[in-house]
Amino acid sequence: MSVRLKRLGALAAAALGLVGITTVLNPGGVALAHGSMTYPPSRTYACYEDGRLNGNGDLNPTNPACAAAVQLGGKQPLWDWYGNLISQAGGRHREIIADGDLCGPTTKYDAYNLAREDWPTTTLRAGAPITFKYNAWAPHPGRWDQYVTRDGFDVTQPLKWSDLEPAPFDSVVNPSLGSGEYTWSGTLPNKSGRHVIYSIWQRSDSPEAFYSCSDVFFTGGGSGGDTQAPTAPGTPTATATGSSVSLSWTASSDNVGVSTYQVFREAGATDVPVASGSATSATVTGLSPDTAYQFYVVARDAAGNTSPPSAVVSVRTTGGGTGTPGACSVSYAVPSSWSGGFTANVSVRNTGTTAVNAWELAWDVPSGQGVGQAWSAQVTVSGGRATAKGASWNQNIQPGQSVSFGFNGTSQGTPVNPTSFTLNGATCATA
Repeated sequence: MSVRLKRLGALAAAALGLVGITTVLNPGGVALAHGSMTYPPSRTYACYEDGRLNGNGDLNPTNPACAAAVQLGGKQPLWDWYGNLISQAGGRHREIIADGDLCGPTTKYDAYNLAREDWPTTTLRAGAPITFKYNAWAPHPGRWDQYVTRDGFDVTQPLKWSDLEPAPFDSVVNPSLGSGEYTWSGTLPNKSGRHVIYSIWQRSDSPEAFYSCSDVFFTGGGSGGDTQAPTAPGTPTATATGSSVSLSWTASSDNVGVSTYQVFREAGATDVPVASGSATSATVTGLSPDTAYQFYVVARDAAGNTSPPSAVVSVRTTGGGTGTPGACSVSYAVPSSWSGGFTANVSVRNTGTTAVNAWELAWDVPSGQGVGQAWSAQVTVSGGRATAKGASWNQNIQPGQSVSFGFNGTSQGTPVNPTSFTLNGATCATA
């Protein structure tokens, strides 16, 4: 990680890290998310609990690794155990986080990268069901991906991206939230001994992402369980429209049985999971017309063993979409902005001769920007691409008519307008 990014992260953390403040609002009134894995506990949470139990109102951890982290980085990261974040990650985790910095990607949490074998650990049974718990100081929608370290991982060496299995053993979108905590069910991988579960929470309404390392010890795994990984899936075949790609592939083989296939889209330094399921086919939606994409597939069995990736298939979406409902134009305006945020108003006009039913407007979110609270539409972000869907009362656009919606966004610097939009797969003119 660059020194500049760590300094920026430290400044952001200092601005947000006041003890006792659980929800922080920027000048535009958009809440910033905060949270961390509480079961199995992240390093910061485990050390916070250790320090709280021995602190008599202060934080004085007795665990040797936790005490070393406090000596190196102070107590503030433990008071702010839920704030291990990068505000402008935008899914570029492997691009912006250097090897050795995974557990603490900013200066404030750098001490939690210490390569030690005496961090607090949670004992788990390999291959067993688990209920993950993730604290939500400020809840927001998004995706959680849980990775586990490879067999032979050495905890006494700095954690590198190559130390992780290539695909997450558990993924969830918008899990259940109650009493200030996200919970969801999963299945633990078939591992034995000391490992790290690495969790990434990427918000879908903002580029902000959270990171945590949970130190665990697996029992009942290894040679006593299923250790054989599935074979690689066959090379996918692809059929494209203007806004989607349908993929199919030959099934993997496994000594017990494949439980899940996960489809990834290559995206520079980071590969984006875009679909998962037990079938040997999937359809990826929300794509841009006349754009090249690359996809591959990974298989996983019930014990958490992951296959090598399939060969990559390259495909280009068509220029005008399929079933294009008619021509369209989009007006995008930013009536107000402030340090770190802005308000956008969007108007979509049907310039064709037939109605556009169940409209969906898609655009690439400019670099350094995020999409927050929206009105008169539901707006989601995945892989850097935003999709707005009409509400129940404005989901259809008659010929010659317009619908309008807006949202609050985050921005690193002066907001930049998107350059192109598609309506139900058709490219729109911009006003």
